[in-house]
Amino acid sequence: MRKYIVADNQELTAFAIRSLLKRDEEQVVYRAVDKAGLIQLLREHEDSVVILDYTLFDFADEDQLLIVAERFGLSEWILLSDELTPQFIRRVVYSSHQFSVVFKDSPLSELREALQSVGRHNRYLSQRALETIITQQQEEEKPDILTATETEIVKAIAQGKTTKEIAAERFSSIHTVTTHRKNIFRKLGINTAHEAVKYAFRAGLIDPSEFYI
Repeated sequence: MRKYIVADNQELTAFAIRSLLKRDEEQVVYRAVDKAGLIQLLREHEDSVVILDYTLFDFADEDQLLIVAERFGLSEWILLSDELTPQFIRRVVYSSHQFSVVFKDSPLSELREALQSVGRHNRYLSQRALETIITQQQEEEKPDILTATETEIVKAIAQGKTTKEIAAERFSSIHTVTTHRKNIFRKLGINTAHEAVKYAFRAGLIDPSEFYI
């Protein structure tokens, strides 16, 4: 017999979820209206599936949510909310396999699939949740945009100028140029001057005639 805890402060949504779950006589459905009540129910029924609207509940942050999930390691969670930030979804999903994600504006079929999947002890991520995670990862992998000064220094490196020469041209200290150089390499995800040259060439910062080998 599967046990479910509906943790949603919207009465209509909570009623709809409970009605959907109670179609199966082998399921027991409980209701929690706040974090304290949810924890008490988990103490009594640790192996429950928690259907939670995180945005409407009184969790301080995702760390608190993850701590509760870890404390009750036999529990499984379906996060069902109107909106969850990409950072939140990625953090929670990567931190624990206890969490599935479905959005409230998703088709009802997705919620049914999530309930069936979690009922078999399998995680379920809706298509929107998967796309959100992938998009967030791609954005984090993009290098930061170089400042005007950093762009000029990349160009100077590509032209074969040394740190000392660049510093003299810019009336800067060698230490300042070295710091810029480190920031450039970090932003571009590179490790050598040769890679900086290739970046400058691809970005059109230098003409082929200026390409330093």
